[in-house]
Amino acid sequence: MTTPDVRLDAAPVALVAFDLDDTLAPSKSPLPAPIADLLRSLLERVPVCVISGGQYGQFQQQLLERLDLTPELAQRLHLMPTCGTQYYRWDGTGFGQVYAHTLTADERDSALASLRTRAEELGLWETETWGDVLEDRGSQVTFSALGQQAPVAAKAAWDPTGSRKSALRDAVAADLPGLEVRSGGSTSVDITRRGVDKATGMRALVDLAGVPLAEMVFVGDRLDEGGNDRPVLDLGVRCHAVHGWEDTAAFLGDVLLPHLDDQRG
Repeated sequence: MTTPDVRLDAAPVALVAFDLDDTLAPSKSPLPAPIADLLRSLLERVPVCVISGGQYGQFQQQLLERLDLTPELAQRLHLMPTCGTQYYRWDGTGFGQVYAHTLTADERDSALASLRTRAEELGLWETETWGDVLEDRGSQVTFSALGQQAPVAAKAAWDPTGSRKSALRDAVAADLPGLEVRSGGSTSVDITRRGVDKATGMRALVDLAGVPLAEMVFVGDRLDEGGNDRPVLDLGVRCHAVHGWEDTAAFLGDVLLPHLDDQRG
C-alpha cells in the first residue's frame, strides 16, 4: 500500500490533475498501459486535468492516442499544454483550443537569445543532440538540453541532481525579469509570461470545471522549489509527489480510486 503525502479526507476530491512527463509517462514517451487503464477508471469517477510543459502535439502522442476514450469520458478531460498557458476541451468531435496566453515576438526572441547565451556560458550547450534544443511553443519557450527526442536514459544521466538546470534557470531569470522562468522536465527550462504558470491553469479550472481549489488534488514530480509543479503547491492545492509513473500507478490503484469509491458510498 502506497502512503500518500496528501490529506484526501480534508475535503471531497472532485477533480484530479496531473503533470505528464515523469508523472504519467516517461519523458516524451507514450502512456504505459497500466496508467491508461487507471486514468480511464479515474475519469469514470471524477474530472481529470493534465497540465504539462509539453505542447499539444505531445499530449496527442503520449496521452490521447493511448487512452481510447469514449465521448462521455473525453468530456471529463481537461488538457493544459505548455504549463497551463493553453487549454483544450472536447468539442464533440475532438479537442479544440479554448485559450492561449501567447508570448509576444519580443518576449519570444528575448527568451530564445538568453537561453542560448547563458547555456553556452555555463557549458550546457550540447553539440550532440536529438532534435531541437530551443523550441517556440507559442505561449512558452522551452530549452531541452539534449533535444526534444533524446532517449530517457540520456536525459536522466545529464543532470541527476538538477543543479545544471537550476543554474541555467537562475541565469536566464536574471535576464528576463518580466517573464516566468522555471525548471521543467529532466533536461528542460520553460519560459512563459510573468505570473502565467501551472497555478494559473489550476485557478482557471475553478470556473472551467466548476470545482473549488479545495476539492482538487494534483500529482506531479517537480514539486520542489523552482520546479514547474511548485506553483500548484504554493497555491494551496493538495499535492502528492511522485518519482515516476510507477509511483503514480501505485497512488491511483492503492489509494485514490479506493478513496473515491468510499467517498461515493
